[in-house]
Amino acid sequence: MRHAGTRHPPFLPAWLVPISSRTATAAYLKLRVSLRRDTKRNNSGKRESAVRRKRGAAAAMLRQMRWMTDREGRWELDLESPATMEGTARPVPGDPLPLGLSRGPRVTRTKQLDFFHRFMASPLVPTFSASRAGLSLHHAHLFHLAQNWSFTILEQLHVQKLVAAVKEKLSSRQEGVPWSNDLKRHLHDVMSLGVGTELLITPDTTLLLELYNIKKGGRGKAIIHHKFPQQNLTLAASWPGLFVDKQGVYWDVPLSLSADLASAGSSSGFSYHLLLQQNSGEPKCFGGGETNDVPLALLPGLCAKAAVSLKKSIDVWRKKEDKLKMVQPYDVFLSDPHVSFTGIVGAVASGSFGDCSKRISVPEETRKSNAFRVFRERNKFAAFADLFASVNFTAQHGNFQRLFLDLTRVSARLDISSGSLFLRGASHLAQDFFFSRRPDLETFCDVCPDVIVSLQQQIVGPFSFRVESSVAIDPRSQDHFVRVDDSVFAIDWALKVLGSAKATAWYSPKHQEAMVELRFFEA
Repeated sequence: MRHAGTRHPPFLPAWLVPISSRTATAAYLKLRVSLRRDTKRNNSGKRESAVRRKRGAAAAMLRQMRWMTDREGRWELDLESPATMEGTARPVPGDPLPLGLSRGPRVTRTKQLDFFHRFMASPLVPTFSASRAGLSLHHAHLFHLAQNWSFTILEQLHVQKLVAAVKEKLSSRQEGVPWSNDLKRHLHDVMSLGVGTELLITPDTTLLLELYNIKKGGRGKAIIHHKFPQQNLTLAASWPGLFVDKQGVYWDVPLSLSADLASAGSSSGFSYHLLLQQNSGEPKCFGGGETNDVPLALLPGLCAKAAVSLKKSIDVWRKKEDKLKMVQPYDVFLSDPHVSFTGIVGAVASGSFGDCSKRISVPEETRKSNAFRVFRERNKFAAFADLFASVNFTAQHGNFQRLFLDLTRVSARLDISSGSLFLRGASHLAQDFFFSRRPDLETFCDVCPDVIVSLQQQIVGPFSFRVESSVAIDPRSQDHFVRVDDSVFAIDWALKVLGSAKATAWYSPKHQEAMVELRFFEA
Protein backbone atom coordinates (compact mmCIF):
# COMPACT_ATOMS: atom_id res chain seq x y z
CA MET A 1 0.00 0.00 0.00
CA ARG A 2 2.75 2.42 -1.00
CA HIS A 3 2.20 5.05 -3.67
CA ALA A 4 4.49 7.76 -4.95
CA GLY A 5 1.72 10.31 -5.27
CA THR A 6 0.37 10.24 -1.72
CA ARG A 7 -0.58 13.72 -0.58
CA HIS A 8 -0.42 14.81 3.03
CA PRO A 9 -2.10 17.54 5.03
CA PRO A 10 0.03 20.70 4.97
CA PHE A 11 0.94 20.41 8.66
CA LEU A 12 2.39 16.88 8.30
CA PRO A 13 5.90 16.60 6.78
CA ALA A 14 6.18 13.84 4.18
CA TRP A 15 9.20 12.36 5.96
CA LEU A 16 7.42 12.09 9.29
CA VAL A 17 6.77 8.35 9.04
CA PRO A 18 8.47 5.53 7.13
CA ILE A 19 7.63 5.42 3.44
CA SER A 20 5.71 2.17 3.83
CA SER A 21 3.15 3.80 6.13
CA ARG A 22 2.66 7.20 4.51
CA THR A 23 -0.51 6.13 2.73
CA ALA A 24 -1.88 4.72 5.97
CA THR A 25 -1.16 8.01 7.72
CA ALA A 26 -2.91 10.04 5.03
CA ALA A 27 -5.92 7.72 5.16
CA TYR A 28 -6.09 7.97 8.94
CA LEU A 29 -6.00 11.76 8.85
CA LYS A 30 -8.76 11.79 6.24
CA LEU A 31 -10.82 9.58 8.52
CA ARG A 32 -10.40 12.09 11.35
CA VAL A 33 -11.53 14.98 9.13
CA SER A 34 -14.51 12.95 7.94
CA LEU A 35 -15.36 12.02 11.53
CA ARG A 36 -15.53 15.68 12.54
CA ARG A 37 -17.69 16.46 9.51
CA ASP A 38 -20.16 13.74 10.43
CA THR A 39 -20.24 15.00 14.00
CA LYS A 40 -21.52 18.36 12.83
CA ARG A 41 -23.98 17.16 10.19
CA ASN A 42 -25.64 14.04 11.57
CA ASN A 43 -28.16 13.56 14.33
CA SER A 44 -27.09 12.03 17.63
CA GLY A 45 -28.05 8.41 16.77
CA LYS A 46 -26.59 8.40 13.29
CA ARG A 47 -23.61 10.37 14.50
CA GLU A 48 -22.62 7.78 17.09
CA SER A 49 -22.90 5.01 14.51
CA ALA A 50 -20.71 6.87 11.99
CA VAL A 51 -18.22 7.77 14.68
CA ARG A 52 -18.02 4.17 15.87
CA ARG A 53 -17.49 2.81 12.34
CA LYS A 54 -14.82 5.33 11.45
CA ARG A 55 -13.01 5.04 14.76
CA GLY A 56 -12.82 1.30 14.15
CA ALA A 57 -11.45 1.92 10.66
CA ALA A 58 -8.92 4.43 11.99
CA ALA A 59 -7.80 2.05 14.72
CA ALA A 60 -7.41 -0.77 12.20
CA MET A 61 -5.40 1.52 9.94
CA LEU A 62 -3.10 2.48 12.81
CA ARG A 63 -2.68 -1.16 13.82
CA GLN A 64 -1.59 -1.88 10.28
CA MET A 65 0.82 1.06 10.43
CA ARG A 66 2.25 -0.31 13.67
CA TRP A 67 2.81 -3.77 12.22
CA MET A 68 4.51 -2.23 9.22
CA THR A 69 6.91 -0.27 11.37
CA ASP A 70 7.48 -3.04 13.93
CA ARG A 71 9.07 -5.44 11.48
CA GLU A 72 12.58 -4.77 12.60
CA GLY A 73 12.06 -6.55 15.92
CA ARG A 74 14.76 -6.46 18.62
CA TRP A 75 17.79 -7.08 16.45
CA GLU A 76 20.75 -5.00 17.62
CA LEU A 77 18.79 -1.83 16.95
CA ASP A 78 20.58 1.47 16.85
CA LEU A 79 20.09 3.33 20.09
CA GLU A 80 19.77 7.03 20.65
CA SER A 81 22.99 8.60 21.90
CA PRO A 82 24.10 12.20 22.58
CA ALA A 83 27.76 11.23 22.03
CA THR A 84 27.82 12.52 18.41
CA MET A 85 25.88 14.86 16.15
CA GLU A 86 24.37 11.85 14.40
CA GLY A 87 22.50 10.93 17.55
CA THR A 88 22.84 7.13 17.27
CA ALA A 89 25.25 4.31 18.03
CA ARG A 90 25.20 0.58 17.31
CA PRO A 91 25.66 -2.11 19.96
CA VAL A 92 28.78 -4.24 19.91
CA PRO A 93 27.78 -7.46 18.07
CA GLY A 94 26.74 -10.06 20.60
CA ASP A 95 26.42 -7.64 23.52
CA PRO A 96 23.01 -6.73 24.91
CA LEU A 97 22.00 -3.13 24.38
CA PRO A 98 22.79 -0.76 27.23
CA LEU A 99 19.45 0.13 28.71
CA GLY A 100 17.53 2.72 26.76
CA LEU A 101 13.84 3.45 26.55
CA SER A 102 12.25 1.11 24.04
CA ARG A 103 11.33 2.95 20.91
CA GLY A 104 9.46 2.61 17.68
CA PRO A 105 10.72 3.42 14.19
CA ARG A 106 13.22 6.22 14.02
CA VAL A 107 13.61 9.12 11.61
CA THR A 108 17.00 10.72 11.16
CA ARG A 109 18.23 13.16 13.78
CA THR A 110 18.14 16.09 11.36
CA LYS A 111 14.47 15.49 10.59
CA GLN A 112 13.67 15.23 14.27
CA LEU A 113 15.32 18.62 14.76
CA ASP A 114 13.38 20.05 11.82
CA PHE A 115 10.13 18.91 13.41
CA PHE A 116 11.06 20.50 16.75
CA HIS A 117 11.88 23.78 14.99
CA ARG A 118 8.76 23.96 12.83
CA PHE A 119 6.02 22.53 15.02
CA MET A 120 7.17 22.75 18.65
CA ALA A 121 8.74 26.23 18.78
CA SER A 122 12.16 24.83 19.72
CA PRO A 123 14.88 26.51 17.64
CA LEU A 124 17.58 24.86 19.78
CA VAL A 125 17.34 21.24 20.93
CA PRO A 126 19.61 20.21 23.84
CA THR A 127 21.63 17.06 24.51
CA PHE A 128 23.94 16.28 27.40
CA SER A 129 26.87 13.90 27.82
CA ALA A 130 29.04 14.37 30.89
CA SER A 131 31.92 12.31 29.47
CA ARG A 132 31.91 14.08 26.09
CA ALA A 133 31.16 17.74 25.36
CA GLY A 134 28.73 18.34 28.22
CA LEU A 135 25.70 20.40 27.22
CA SER A 136 25.18 20.93 23.48
CA LEU A 137 22.50 22.74 21.47
CA HIS A 138 21.47 21.53 18.01
CA HIS A 139 19.81 23.26 15.07
CA ALA A 140 19.03 21.95 11.60
CA HIS A 141 18.19 23.65 8.28
CA LEU A 142 16.18 21.39 5.97
CA PHE A 143 15.88 22.35 2.28
CA HIS A 144 13.64 20.51 -0.19
CA LEU A 145 15.51 20.66 -3.49
CA ALA A 146 12.85 18.57 -5.22
CA GLN A 147 9.79 16.53 -4.32
CA ASN A 148 11.98 13.48 -3.66
CA TRP A 149 15.25 15.16 -2.67
CA SER A 150 16.22 17.09 0.47
CA PHE A 151 19.40 18.66 1.81
CA THR A 152 20.21 19.39 5.45
CA ILE A 153 22.73 21.55 7.33
CA LEU A 154 23.23 20.61 10.97
CA GLU A 155 24.79 22.87 13.58
CA GLN A 156 25.96 21.95 17.07
CA LEU A 157 26.92 24.51 19.71
CA HIS A 158 29.08 23.32 22.62
CA VAL A 159 27.78 25.41 25.51
CA GLN A 160 30.57 24.61 27.97
CA LYS A 161 33.27 25.51 25.43
CA LEU A 162 31.43 28.75 24.66
CA VAL A 163 31.26 29.66 28.35
CA ALA A 164 34.97 28.84 28.73
CA ALA A 165 35.83 31.06 25.75
CA VAL A 166 33.83 33.97 27.15
CA LYS A 167 35.47 33.59 30.57
CA GLU A 168 38.89 33.54 28.93
CA LYS A 169 38.10 36.75 27.06
CA LEU A 170 36.80 38.52 30.17
CA SER A 171 39.77 37.43 32.29
CA SER A 172 42.45 38.40 29.73
CA ARG A 173 40.97 41.88 29.06
CA GLN A 174 43.25 42.47 26.09
CA GLU A 175 42.71 46.00 24.89
CA GLY A 176 42.62 46.74 21.20
CA VAL A 177 41.69 43.19 20.20
CA PRO A 178 38.17 43.18 18.78
CA TRP A 179 35.68 40.50 19.83
CA SER A 180 35.30 39.43 16.20
CA ASN A 181 38.88 38.16 16.07
CA ASP A 182 38.41 36.09 19.23
CA LEU A 183 35.10 34.79 17.91
CA LYS A 184 36.73 33.50 14.74
CA ARG A 185 39.51 31.92 16.76
CA HIS A 186 37.13 30.03 19.04
CA LEU A 187 34.46 29.28 16.44
CA HIS A 188 36.22 26.10 15.36
CA ASP A 189 36.07 24.72 18.93
CA VAL A 190 32.63 26.01 19.85
CA MET A 191 30.72 25.02 16.69
CA SER A 192 30.44 21.74 14.78
CA LEU A 193 28.85 21.44 11.35
CA GLY A 194 27.28 18.59 9.48
CA VAL A 195 25.55 18.14 6.13
CA GLY A 196 23.31 15.47 4.71
CA THR A 197 21.14 14.65 1.74
CA GLU A 198 18.31 12.16 1.28
CA LEU A 199 17.04 10.99 -2.09
CA LEU A 200 13.85 9.00 -2.63
CA ILE A 201 15.01 7.00 -5.66
CA THR A 202 11.77 5.02 -5.95
CA PRO A 203 8.70 4.80 -3.70
CA ASP A 204 10.46 1.86 -2.00
CA THR A 205 14.13 2.89 -2.14
CA THR A 206 15.85 5.66 -0.18
CA LEU A 207 19.47 6.85 -0.27
CA LEU A 208 20.88 8.78 2.70
CA LEU A 209 24.31 10.45 2.82
CA GLU A 210 25.54 12.33 5.91
CA LEU A 211 28.78 13.99 7.04
CA TYR A 212 29.38 15.22 10.59
CA ASN A 213 32.05 17.24 12.39
CA ILE A 214 33.36 18.70 9.16
CA LYS A 215 36.97 19.97 9.51
CA LYS A 216 37.28 18.13 12.85
CA GLY A 217 38.31 14.69 11.70
CA GLY A 218 34.90 14.08 10.17
CA ARG A 219 32.36 11.29 10.44
CA GLY A 220 30.22 9.98 7.64
CA LYS A 221 27.64 7.40 6.73
CA ALA A 222 25.77 6.18 3.65
CA ILE A 223 22.57 4.14 3.86
CA ILE A 224 20.41 2.55 1.18
CA HIS A 225 17.05 1.30 2.40
CA HIS A 226 14.74 -0.77 0.18
CA LYS A 227 11.37 -2.28 1.04
CA PHE A 228 10.46 -5.53 -0.69
CA PRO A 229 6.89 -6.85 -0.43
CA GLN A 230 7.88 -9.19 2.40
CA GLN A 231 11.37 -7.99 3.47
CA ASN A 232 13.29 -4.85 4.39
CA LEU A 233 16.83 -4.48 3.08
CA THR A 234 19.35 -2.00 4.52
CA LEU A 235 22.88 -1.45 3.17
CA ALA A 236 25.04 0.81 5.34
CA ALA A 237 28.58 2.15 5.45
CA SER A 238 30.03 4.24 8.29
CA TRP A 239 33.44 5.86 8.57
CA PRO A 240 34.06 5.55 11.38
CA GLY A 241 31.31 3.36 12.78
CA LEU A 242 30.29 4.20 16.35
CA PHE A 243 29.61 1.23 18.65
CA VAL A 244 28.76 0.99 22.34
CA ASP A 245 29.46 -1.99 24.58
CA LYS A 246 27.43 -3.29 27.54
CA GLN A 247 29.35 -1.02 29.95
CA GLY A 248 28.31 2.03 27.93
CA VAL A 249 31.82 2.67 26.51
CA TYR A 250 31.85 4.04 22.94
CA TRP A 251 34.21 2.67 20.27
CA ASP A 252 35.12 3.94 16.81
CA VAL A 253 35.73 1.41 14.02
CA PRO A 254 37.53 3.10 11.06
CA LEU A 255 35.21 1.50 8.48
CA SER A 256 32.07 -0.54 9.08
CA LEU A 257 29.98 -2.08 6.29
CA SER A 258 26.75 -3.99 6.78
CA ALA A 259 23.90 -5.61 4.85
CA ASP A 260 20.71 -6.32 6.76
CA LEU A 261 17.66 -8.25 5.53
CA ALA A 262 14.60 -8.56 7.80
CA SER A 263 11.32 -10.31 7.15
CA ALA A 264 8.11 -8.31 7.19
CA GLY A 265 6.45 -9.92 10.19
CA SER A 266 3.37 -9.02 12.19
CA SER A 267 2.53 -8.84 15.87
CA SER A 268 2.47 -12.65 15.97
CA GLY A 269 4.00 -15.32 13.80
CA PHE A 270 7.24 -16.38 12.18
CA SER A 271 10.06 -13.98 11.27
CA TYR A 272 13.69 -14.15 10.21
CA HIS A 273 16.68 -11.84 10.05
CA LEU A 274 19.98 -11.96 8.15
CA LEU A 275 23.03 -9.78 8.77
CA LEU A 276 26.42 -9.48 7.08
CA GLN A 277 28.94 -7.12 8.70
CA GLN A 278 32.52 -6.22 7.78
CA ASN A 279 34.78 -4.18 10.08
CA SER A 280 38.13 -2.78 8.93
CA GLY A 281 40.87 -1.08 10.93
CA GLU A 282 41.77 -1.11 14.61
CA PRO A 283 38.96 0.03 16.96
CA LYS A 284 39.69 3.00 19.21
CA CYS A 285 37.91 4.29 22.27
CA PHE A 286 35.73 7.21 21.15
CA GLY A 287 37.07 10.49 22.45
CA GLY A 288 40.38 9.01 23.61
CA GLY A 289 41.25 8.03 27.15
CA GLU A 290 41.05 4.31 26.47
CA THR A 291 40.83 2.38 29.74
CA ASN A 292 38.98 -0.77 28.63
CA ASP A 293 40.02 -3.73 26.54
CA VAL A 294 38.88 -3.50 22.95
CA PRO A 295 35.78 -5.69 22.35
CA LEU A 296 36.97 -8.62 20.27
CA ALA A 297 33.82 -8.52 18.16
CA LEU A 298 34.94 -5.13 16.76
CA LEU A 299 38.30 -6.39 15.49
CA PRO A 300 38.74 -6.56 11.70
CA GLY A 301 36.85 -9.35 10.03
CA LEU A 302 33.62 -10.52 8.46
CA CYS A 303 30.62 -11.78 10.45
CA ALA A 304 27.46 -13.40 9.10
CA LYS A 305 24.46 -13.93 11.35
CA ALA A 306 21.01 -15.47 10.86
CA ALA A 307 18.10 -15.67 13.27
CA VAL A 308 14.59 -17.11 13.15
CA SER A 309 11.89 -16.57 15.75
CA LEU A 310 8.26 -17.31 16.52
CA LYS A 311 6.21 -14.68 18.31
CA LYS A 312 2.83 -15.02 20.00
CA SER A 313 0.77 -12.32 21.74
CA ILE A 314 -2.12 -13.12 24.07
CA ASP A 315 -4.61 -10.68 25.60
CA VAL A 316 -5.63 -11.99 29.01
CA TRP A 317 -8.02 -9.07 29.39
CA ARG A 318 -8.80 -6.02 27.27
CA LYS A 319 -11.50 -3.43 27.82
CA LYS A 320 -12.69 -1.32 24.90
CA GLU A 321 -15.81 0.13 26.50
CA ASP A 322 -16.28 3.12 28.82
CA LYS A 323 -14.27 5.48 26.64
CA LEU A 324 -15.24 9.12 26.51
CA LYS A 325 -17.30 9.74 23.39
CA MET A 326 -15.94 12.13 20.81
CA VAL A 327 -12.67 12.53 22.75
CA GLN A 328 -9.54 11.39 20.95
CA PRO A 329 -6.95 9.66 23.17
CA TYR A 330 -3.61 11.37 23.54
CA ASP A 331 -2.08 8.18 22.05
CA VAL A 332 -4.30 5.69 20.19
CA PHE A 333 -1.98 2.79 21.09
CA LEU A 334 -2.46 3.55 24.79
CA SER A 335 -6.25 3.86 24.77
CA ASP A 336 -7.31 0.34 25.87
CA PRO A 337 -6.89 -0.95 29.43
CA HIS A 338 -5.53 -4.48 29.19
CA VAL A 339 -3.39 -7.28 30.55
CA SER A 340 -1.33 -9.12 27.95
CA PHE A 341 1.60 -11.46 27.44
CA THR A 342 3.98 -11.74 24.50
CA GLY A 343 6.36 -14.65 24.04
CA ILE A 344 9.24 -15.08 21.60
CA VAL A 345 11.33 -18.19 21.01
CA GLY A 346 14.00 -18.50 18.37
CA ALA A 347 17.42 -19.62 17.28
CA VAL A 348 20.50 -17.72 16.10
CA ALA A 349 23.60 -18.88 14.22
CA SER A 350 26.69 -16.94 13.21
CA GLY A 351 30.00 -17.42 11.44
CA SER A 352 33.07 -15.17 11.76
CA PHE A 353 36.18 -14.84 9.63
CA GLY A 354 39.21 -12.80 10.71
CA ASP A 355 40.38 -11.39 14.02
CA CYS A 356 36.79 -10.91 15.24
CA SER A 357 36.45 -14.70 15.48
CA LYS A 358 38.55 -14.65 18.69
CA ARG A 359 35.47 -13.64 20.63
CA ILE A 360 34.20 -17.23 20.58
CA SER A 361 37.31 -18.49 22.38
CA VAL A 362 37.11 -16.11 25.37
CA PRO A 363 36.57 -18.14 28.59
CA GLU A 364 33.98 -15.68 29.87
CA GLU A 365 31.95 -16.08 26.70
CA THR A 366 32.21 -19.86 26.93
CA ARG A 367 30.99 -19.86 30.52
CA LYS A 368 28.01 -17.63 29.73
CA SER A 369 26.66 -20.05 27.14
CA ASN A 370 26.35 -23.79 26.62
CA ALA A 371 25.79 -23.27 22.90
CA PHE A 372 27.33 -25.02 19.94
CA ARG A 373 30.61 -23.34 19.05
CA VAL A 374 33.58 -24.02 16.79
CA PHE A 375 36.84 -22.06 16.78
CA ARG A 376 39.77 -22.56 14.38
CA GLU A 377 42.51 -20.19 15.46
CA ARG A 378 44.75 -21.20 12.61
CA ASN A 379 42.15 -20.30 9.98
CA LYS A 380 40.67 -17.43 12.01
CA PHE A 381 37.24 -18.97 11.73
CA ALA A 382 34.49 -19.38 14.34
CA ALA A 383 30.89 -20.64 14.29
CA PHE A 384 28.20 -20.29 16.92
CA ALA A 385 24.58 -21.40 17.36
CA ASP A 386 22.15 -21.09 20.25
CA LEU A 387 18.53 -20.64 21.28
CA PHE A 388 16.92 -17.57 22.84
CA ALA A 389 13.57 -16.63 24.36
CA SER A 390 11.76 -13.61 25.73
CA VAL A 391 8.52 -13.11 27.68
CA ASN A 392 6.90 -9.71 28.05
CA PHE A 393 4.08 -8.86 30.48
CA THR A 394 2.10 -5.61 30.17
CA ALA A 395 -0.74 -4.25 32.29
CA GLN A 396 -2.47 -0.91 31.68
CA HIS A 397 -5.17 1.01 33.53
CA GLY A 398 -6.90 4.01 31.96
CA ASN A 399 -7.73 5.22 28.45
CA PHE A 400 -5.34 8.18 28.27
CA GLN A 401 -8.23 10.52 27.42
CA ARG A 402 -8.85 12.46 30.61
CA LEU A 403 -6.78 15.32 31.94
CA PHE A 404 -5.42 13.67 35.09
CA LEU A 405 -4.22 10.19 36.06
CA ASP A 406 -5.90 8.35 33.20
CA LEU A 407 -2.89 6.18 32.33
CA THR A 408 -0.91 3.77 34.48
CA ARG A 409 1.14 1.23 32.61
CA VAL A 410 3.48 -1.44 34.00
CA SER A 411 5.55 -3.89 31.98
CA ALA A 412 8.24 -6.46 32.65
CA ARG A 413 10.40 -8.30 30.13
CA LEU A 414 12.33 -11.48 30.86
CA ASP A 415 15.07 -12.29 28.35
CA ILE A 416 16.88 -15.63 28.11
CA SER A 417 19.87 -14.86 25.93
CA SER A 418 21.22 -18.43 25.93
CA GLY A 419 18.56 -21.09 25.67
CA SER A 420 21.09 -23.92 25.87
CA LEU A 421 22.49 -22.62 29.16
CA PHE A 422 18.97 -22.20 30.55
CA LEU A 423 17.99 -25.75 29.59
CA ARG A 424 21.15 -27.17 31.15
CA GLY A 425 20.56 -25.25 34.39
CA ALA A 426 16.88 -26.25 34.50
CA SER A 427 17.85 -29.90 33.98
CA HIS A 428 20.38 -29.79 36.83
CA LEU A 429 17.86 -28.11 39.15
CA ALA A 430 15.27 -30.78 38.33
CA GLN A 431 17.77 -33.53 39.15
CA ASP A 432 18.77 -31.84 42.42
CA PHE A 433 15.12 -31.53 43.40
CA PHE A 434 14.36 -35.15 42.49
CA PHE A 435 17.31 -36.55 44.45
CA SER A 436 16.85 -34.05 47.34
CA ARG A 437 20.22 -32.44 46.79
CA ARG A 438 21.14 -28.87 47.63
CA PRO A 439 21.20 -26.90 44.35
CA ASP A 440 24.38 -25.17 43.26
CA LEU A 441 24.25 -21.37 43.17
CA GLU A 442 25.89 -21.34 39.74
CA THR A 443 23.00 -23.45 38.48
CA PHE A 444 20.54 -20.88 39.82
CA CYS A 445 22.45 -18.18 37.92
CA ASP A 446 22.14 -20.20 34.70
CA VAL A 447 18.34 -20.07 34.83
CA CYS A 448 17.99 -16.45 35.99
CA PRO A 449 16.79 -14.30 33.07
CA ASP A 450 17.70 -10.71 32.29
CA VAL A 451 14.84 -8.57 33.58
CA ILE A 452 13.74 -5.11 32.50
CA VAL A 453 10.81 -3.40 34.24
CA SER A 454 9.03 -0.24 33.16
CA LEU A 455 6.45 2.11 34.68
CA GLN A 456 4.57 4.89 32.90
CA GLN A 457 2.22 7.29 34.70
CA GLN A 458 0.23 10.19 33.26
CA ILE A 459 0.95 13.46 35.03
CA VAL A 460 -1.40 15.91 33.34
CA GLY A 461 -2.88 16.00 29.85
CA PRO A 462 -0.44 14.67 27.25
CA PHE A 463 2.48 14.59 29.71
CA SER A 464 3.52 11.36 31.39
CA PHE A 465 6.49 10.13 33.40
CA ARG A 466 8.37 6.94 32.53
CA VAL A 467 11.10 4.98 34.24
CA GLU A 468 12.80 1.87 32.90
CA SER A 469 15.25 -0.23 34.89
CA SER A 470 17.24 -3.39 34.41
CA VAL A 471 17.05 -5.77 37.35
CA ALA A 472 19.87 -8.24 38.07
CA ILE A 473 19.18 -11.44 39.99
CA ASP A 474 22.34 -12.91 41.54
CA PRO A 475 21.88 -15.73 44.07
CA ARG A 476 25.63 -15.67 44.80
CA SER A 477 25.41 -12.22 46.37
CA GLN A 478 24.27 -12.27 49.99
CA ASP A 479 23.91 -8.49 50.23
CA HIS A 480 22.20 -7.78 46.91
CA PHE A 481 20.25 -10.83 45.77
CA VAL A 482 18.18 -8.50 43.56
CA ARG A 483 19.59 -5.16 42.51
CA VAL A 484 18.76 -2.41 40.04
CA ASP A 485 21.71 -2.07 37.69
CA ASP A 486 20.59 0.81 35.54
CA SER A 487 17.66 3.20 35.23
CA VAL A 488 16.49 5.70 32.66
CA PHE A 489 13.97 8.44 33.52
CA ALA A 490 11.86 10.23 30.93
CA ILE A 491 9.08 12.76 30.42
CA ASP A 492 6.85 12.02 27.41
CA TRP A 493 4.75 14.61 25.62
CA ALA A 494 2.15 12.83 23.49
CA LEU A 495 1.51 14.60 20.18
CA LYS A 496 -2.21 14.02 19.92
CA VAL A 497 -2.63 15.38 16.41
CA LEU A 498 -0.39 12.63 14.98
CA GLY A 499 -2.32 9.75 16.51
CA SER A 500 0.68 8.01 18.09
CA ALA A 501 3.81 10.11 18.45
CA LYS A 502 5.63 11.79 21.29
CA ALA A 503 8.51 14.04 22.19
CA THR A 504 10.66 12.37 24.85
CA ALA A 505 13.22 13.92 27.17
CA TRP A 506 15.22 11.19 28.93
CA TYR A 507 18.14 11.04 31.37
CA SER A 508 20.43 8.17 32.35
CA PRO A 509 22.06 8.76 35.79
CA LYS A 510 24.50 5.86 35.35
CA HIS A 511 25.93 7.10 32.05
CA GLN A 512 25.15 10.77 32.77
CA GLU A 513 23.53 11.29 29.40
CA ALA A 514 20.37 13.14 28.43
CA MET A 515 18.57 13.74 25.16
CA VAL A 516 15.38 15.09 23.60
CA GLU A 517 14.00 13.08 20.70
CA LEU A 518 10.88 12.12 18.73
CA ARG A 519 9.30 8.68 18.76
CA PHE A 520 6.50 7.29 16.62
CA PHE A 521 4.06 4.37 16.85
CA GLU A 522 5.48 3.13 20.14
CA ALA A 523 3.49 1.42 22.86
